[in-house]
Amino acid sequence: MTSVEPLRERLVTAGVAMLEEVGAAQLGLRAIAREAGVSHGAPRRYFPTHNSLLAAIAARGYAELRAEIEAVQGDTAETRVLRTCLAYIEFATARPEMFTLMFRHDLLEGAGENLRANTTLPMFARWRDLVAECAPDPTGERALSLWTHLHGIAVVVANRSIEAIAPGTDVEALVARAVAAQLRVWTPTL
Repeated sequence: MTSVEPLRERLVTAGVAMLEEVGAAQLGLRAIAREAGVSHGAPRRYFPTHNSLLAAIAARGYAELRAEIEAVQGDTAETRVLRTCLAYIEFATARPEMFTLMFRHDLLEGAGENLRANTTLPMFARWRDLVAECAPDPTGERALSLWTHLHGIAVVVANRSIEAIAPGTDVEALVARAVAAQLRVWTPTL
């Protein structure tokens, strides 16, 4: 952290740096202030609540995930979908606490940063468009189904539950099978 960085950003940077170490539940305003090298009251100037600081940290995580996903390339839409899925899993595995925080809408909704409008909805719209390149999906149901499947895999891989129930699982193959299954001709049934 440099002192040239604006204070608000220094606080977020400190929180991001500490998140994987202590987890969101233990990530307090005072500890972040100490890490940023400022008084314990300084965060309140920018973040009126603990959740507002967590929302700013989550926004940084979404920006990082978006950058990783936007860097995905491939010759076909199917290849880009698979590589996007693998980038998503890789992010969840490398940053499990950030990944968990980002999807804690119960904590973050209304806490600032307008995460739903600024991050999750645009990210899902991009995902829906990518899936639609593989197979028409006017309702977005196929994209939603694939994302929920993918997110479930990401969660069990990131928290290492998969090691307990299926040690030695080839995660790339698991993701590839999920993508193939979801991209086949698909008719939702209720």
